[in-house]
Amino acid sequence: MTRFLAYTSPARGHLYPLVPTLLELKGRGHDVAVRTLASEVEGMRELGFDAAPIDPAVEARQIDDWRARTPIGALKLSLAGFFDRARHDGPDLRRAIEEERPDALLVDINTWGAAAAASTGDLPWASWCPYFLPLPSKDAPPFGPGFAPARGVAGRMRDRLATSLLMRFYNTTLRALNEVRRELGAHPLSSVTDALSEPPLTLYLTSEPFEYHHSDWPDSIVMTGPGVWDPPAAPPEWLGEITKPLVLVTCSTEFQDDGKLMATALAALKDEDVQVVATTAGVDPSKFEPPPNARVERFVPHAPLVERAACVVCHGGMGITQKALAAGVPVCVVPFGRDQLEVARRVDTARAGARLPAARLSPERLRLAVREAMSRRDGAERLADVFARAGGPAAAADALERATARQPSAAL
Repeated sequence: MTRFLAYTSPARGHLYPLVPTLLELKGRGHDVAVRTLASEVEGMRELGFDAAPIDPAVEARQIDDWRARTPIGALKLSLAGFFDRARHDGPDLRRAIEEERPDALLVDINTWGAAAAASTGDLPWASWCPYFLPLPSKDAPPFGPGFAPARGVAGRMRDRLATSLLMRFYNTTLRALNEVRRELGAHPLSSVTDALSEPPLTLYLTSEPFEYHHSDWPDSIVMTGPGVWDPPAAPPEWLGEITKPLVLVTCSTEFQDDGKLMATALAALKDEDVQVVATTAGVDPSKFEPPPNARVERFVPHAPLVERAACVVCHGGMGITQKALAAGVPVCVVPFGRDQLEVARRVDTARAGARLPAARLSPERLRLAVREAMSRRDGAERLADVFARAGGPAAAADALERATARQPSAAL
């Protein structure tokens, strides 16, 4: 029996996809400790995990990339936020190790300091990534802009040039990353993206063909399919009264100033023969006036809604997108930033839904995009089958057990 310590960033979108794997480990007789958002500690304890909050300083540093006016500006703000957190999450992981005495570590891909701290210790460790991994590859477009896969010589030249420019930008932040690593006693990196291939094992919570094939990625990156989990909750009573096709519209759980999507969707679908259920999450629901065929709530359990949905309209967060696709539900993605341009492109490339750039968002265009997405249910169902065959929590737990056996620890 192994005692695992999972250390997460302050994001439900990183905690929840890991929960099925943690439950699988617990079911196999392993002990599981979790350090995560303070608001999620009680829920994790109810699942049988030894849970405690991460350092409040980590949680207090919000990612404010939504303030930027350009994609590069947003990326700068994101990286600055992660590096600020890293100055706290590395020491915080070390304190957690002292208190929990684990045999092995699971470290969130977005906790740069915790990963550096894990790399300097004598415990077996692994990472998990619940979004598309921004690791360069000769087989795919550069991560970020949401380019379609290259075709012909011109497309390959585009990818090489864009990759070179993006890597040049990423590496302007290398000094800041290596300063964090130096303070933690970790070796310096020659490229920021080297941190993504440093873990001895990375559980990559997606699968091909939703993700592109990468022949040059290391074998340590293991695709297991998405982790789909929501806190247990009864479906709302009014759900059983819905007889029309249900369209779920949802904003990001982390504030991203994407309320425009909600307002536009309510206007776009008001005359359609559907029932709209809109969850505003990080946006104040009182800002919206729903038409007769719509219901606006801040939070409603997504699982029972997705089971009934004809389409999901969202910003392109990896969690809600893969949750819908795993249920065979097509997705209409309006990306606002972060990794969402990549999610939108892959949904479109897989013909499992539709994409509409936020800059082109209007009621008429969104109405047409939702119709297009609903016509692509076959593609969503194909991905649902692929995800189911990827192995899920069992495959992830198998990989972890193999990895911890290969990485000797004084604690084992």
